[in-house]
Amino acid sequence: MASLRYLHLDVFAATLGGGNHLGVVIGAEGWSDQAMQRFARWTALVETTFLLPPTDPKASYRVRIFTPNKEIPFAGHPSIGSAHAALACGLAETCDGLLWQECGAGVLPIRVEGNGHGRELLLQSPGERVLDTGPAAHPLLPAALAGIELGVLPPALVDGGRRWWLAEVADEAGLRAWQPDHAAIGALARASDSMGLCAFARSAHPDYQLVVRALPAGVGIVEDPASGAANGLIAAYIAHAEPHGTLARGYQVSQGREIGHDARLVVRIDGTSIWVGGRSHTVVDGTLAWDPQG
Repeated sequence: MASLRYLHLDVFAATLGGGNHLGVVIGAEGWSDQAMQRFARWTALVETTFLLPPTDPKASYRVRIFTPNKEIPFAGHPSIGSAHAALACGLAETCDGLLWQECGAGVLPIRVEGNGHGRELLLQSPGERVLDTGPAAHPLLPAALAGIELGVLPPALVDGGRRWWLAEVADEAGLRAWQPDHAAIGALARASDSMGLCAFARSAHPDYQLVVRALPAGVGIVEDPASGAANGLIAAYIAHAEPHGTLARGYQVSQGREIGHDARLVVRIDGTSIWVGGRSHTVVDGTLAWDPQG
């Protein structure tokens, strides 16, 4: 039984321990799909990733992303954390300030800004499609939005790697104090084949311009402390709806405080390109003693 390298990361953290957990396994080239799934189930993390040699000559590395129940083609914080691990372990080098991640969604660019503890990694979102808009877009949507006052942009069902309902809330205080009806959000998610509901509000705080709460009841999660893919969809929706607005070039996001976290995400908007990311921190760097044959 070979010992592999294993990293446990804090992704998108504004303060230590404030981000999203990620486990990264390095050197599992010989593991079967079933072995990867069994380990991801054991970690019980929202996602566990496996860093592998690329199969596409353009890619810097390849990543496979597993929830405790299944493999998924793409997710935001596992992509950013895996890029951090690839750099930290010397598995990849930047070319013109970019890494190229091979995953189930294709080969995606990741922008590398800065060095050391201040380094920020930003993933280019794979694009989005607005499928429907308005409070009456789905018969189960009003129940999922109960208790909040809506903001300027209408609620929307948006698809881009992962499918989310998005809803702007009138103000930050209202969003932070909101007590969501998770059963209603779960029903909406299942009926619309979506992750769930991601609510956001604009803020006048000097450190961030948007507050986000992500409620992915469609995959059995009550609330996510830091959501890269969902924030990419929000950014694309805002950029499309308000191309000359104050957020049209980018902004910073606060997420997770309602569940005891403190995440900070960075959004850059370059024309039609949306980049979402932030900092990652290695909390545990050790060896993994695990028999893939089980």
